[in-house]
Amino acid sequence: MKYLELLPFMFAFEKIYKYLNLLPNITLGYNIYENYVNARMTSDAVIDLLSGGQKNVPNYSCGGQNKLLAVLEGTDSETSKQISTILSIYKMPQISYSVDNHVLKDEPHLPFVYRMAPNQEVYFMGIVKMLLHFRWTWIGLLAPDNAQGERFLRTMTPVVIKSGICIAFTLRIPELYYGRRNFYSPMYSIYTQRKCNVFIYHGDMHSTMAVGILIKNVEKRENFIVGKVWITAVLHDVNLRVFLRVFETHHIHGSFSFLTQAKLNTNYDNFNSFISTLSNIGEGAFHCFYSNPGLSIKLWERCREKEEREVPSQDVLEMILSQDSHTIYNSMQLVAHAFCAASSSSSDRMLKGSRLGRQKPQPWQLHPFLRNVHPSNDSTKGSYFDENKDMAADFDIVNWVVTPNQSIIKVKVGSVERQAAAEVKFTIDQDIIVWAKWFNKTLPQSRCTESCLPGSAKLIKEGEPLCCFDCSPCVEGTISTQEDSTHCHRCPEYQHPNKNRDHCIPKHMIFLSYEEPLGILLNILTLLCVLTTSFVLGIFIKYLDTPLVKANNRDLSYILLISLLLSFLFSFLFFGEPQKGTCLLRQTAFSIIFSIAVSSVLAKTVTVVVAFMASKPGSRMRKWLGKSLANFIVFSCSSIQVGICTLWLGITPPFPDSDMHSQPGEIVLQCNEGSVAMFYAALGYMGFLAAICFTVAFLARKLPGAFNEAKLITFSMLVFCSVWVSFVPAYLSTKGKYMVAVQIFSILASSLGLLGCIFLPKCYLILLRPHLNTKEQLMAKHQEGM
Repeated sequence: MKYLELLPFMFAFEKIYKYLNLLPNITLGYNIYENYVNARMTSDAVIDLLSGGQKNVPNYSCGGQNKLLAVLEGTDSETSKQISTILSIYKMPQISYSVDNHVLKDEPHLPFVYRMAPNQEVYFMGIVKMLLHFRWTWIGLLAPDNAQGERFLRTMTPVVIKSGICIAFTLRIPELYYGRRNFYSPMYSIYTQRKCNVFIYHGDMHSTMAVGILIKNVEKRENFIVGKVWITAVLHDVNLRVFLRVFETHHIHGSFSFLTQAKLNTNYDNFNSFISTLSNIGEGAFHCFYSNPGLSIKLWERCREKEEREVPSQDVLEMILSQDSHTIYNSMQLVAHAFCAASSSSSDRMLKGSRLGRQKPQPWQLHPFLRNVHPSNDSTKGSYFDENKDMAADFDIVNWVVTPNQSIIKVKVGSVERQAAAEVKFTIDQDIIVWAKWFNKTLPQSRCTESCLPGSAKLIKEGEPLCCFDCSPCVEGTISTQEDSTHCHRCPEYQHPNKNRDHCIPKHMIFLSYEEPLGILLNILTLLCVLTTSFVLGIFIKYLDTPLVKANNRDLSYILLISLLLSFLFSFLFFGEPQKGTCLLRQTAFSIIFSIAVSSVLAKTVTVVVAFMASKPGSRMRKWLGKSLANFIVFSCSSIQVGICTLWLGITPPFPDSDMHSQPGEIVLQCNEGSVAMFYAALGYMGFLAAICFTVAFLARKLPGAFNEAKLITFSMLVFCSVWVSFVPAYLSTKGKYMVAVQIFSILASSLGLLGCIFLPKCYLILLRPHLNTKEQLMAKHQEGM
């Protein structure tokens, strides 16, 4: 007799009968059968239960007073269905506490079976959470080749795949029997896989033994050990003990199991001693003998409980009734509560009918009460019935550890608790996990391909599972911050990717500052232009009464010099961080001042032409001589530009802006022109004035005179137009602060061209050739024109 299975049942029965006090006037008995995992023995046991005499004759009772009330069984799914086939004829309640009895849920023709093992959906979700936590995405599934295994694979596979985990292989463990050839071949083919290091095993006692034998055969024949991480399903009772006995310790060490949470957990650190203690208790509690009466066809080893027996210590008793036997306790308590309720209901009916005596409930009368009774259990925590009348429970995640003296202990490393809305709470303490020795105390990897590092994204291979992929670096301007990212994404506008493209860093704000080399160079150049213009203006003021200064309208020269000086000074508005005031003044002030300068040059050119034409006898152009014509030209031409700029400021004025995209890694602080059309309208108008001025000066370049200013104006306007014609493509082809630098350089170059071409020759004559600064020299004509 296997006291390991018998004693938990006996002590659970005694505890319920003694402490619950449900049936004070009724004595309940029990028969326990061992079927030796044999279908024939199972049938014989069921027939024996239904028979009242020594022979296996169902429904025959020879003076027996004991009536069968319910059958509790903890067999595998196939055996459970075999038992149900017989008991359903009698509508006999069958309470199945086996871990794999959920297969019976798919059997609608078995309405009298009550499942007591916890619902496995929480356990399945817990496994998925665990796989995702450790990033194990390439796994193997092992299950027995029967209905239980098929249900596990059918349920587990979509849950795993939906979570982004790939199944490297699915192995159905065949039945183990002698003479089977190539029994270890399927295990060898998958056990030697190097990339798949995590095996999830779900099975019954038969398949557990088969897997253990398969692994031993593979390792013995190939003379090597391949380390894997084993995650076993919910194990109870004999399955757990088979697992601990059949599997080699080097495979148990570092493996994981999901066990129903218990208030008192069985300690396996001295498992062999515990088994020996149970044997001693069992031998002292039962008297066993073989029975084979002459008229009987049965041969049983029968054991009867002794009236006087040794009471085990409280510690041993709690170990017996803890983790591995709580489903037995729940099943027995369920039957006791249902029988109590049925007896009370029967007594009430008898009193109302005014009949004497008390009628015992029949087995079929227990079904309404079995469906509605929710027994409590003080040996487990987190156990309850869900909305589908199935037993639900929370689970502990245990790590099996083999000590140096070969003792097996289990360490709780986490838990899986059911939450609302079909969610689970998963917790695990990775620091206390002990890994198998072949992983060198490091976290095992189980992936089809190496992880894609941050800065790259997964590139799915055509025709391959989703977990087998290539890694593609993120394209320019995008990042990925996590391993195995499915795609790269762009940074916020104010940030840009770093060199490795694995996180975003703030962009640098840039503008043309005074401190940078380019700004310093342009500032020095601008300052020199300001000093040069001031020097020329000072010369013209000092020598304002000389003929050379008076020629071609002295006031126009002053207006032009002041315009050039202001244009140089206003160049400083383009330096530094753009502000609202500077943005408003930059382009409008530049446009108006340059229009005044070009208008002054145009007025000078027209003055030269009119003066030559008025010198002819009888010419009507004499009336246009004087300051009025020049002032009119300057005022009218400048007024048009003032009108354009006023309209510009009134409709869409320039404003400070930032360009996030033109320069990678930089935020360009700039002045938005507000209206590009108005900007090019003001620029185009300046070009129009310059073109007219150049045309008139070019036509007047050969007029006679010792010093014809039209030649100088022609050359200056050629320089001016060349600068601004080249400005447009240069301005459009540059980005950021270099656009501002191009405009500053164009302002300086064009202004310096006007200053140098028109005024430097005059300064040369005034300062170095004063004898030529006379009226006679100015009125002289070239000999070619005489």
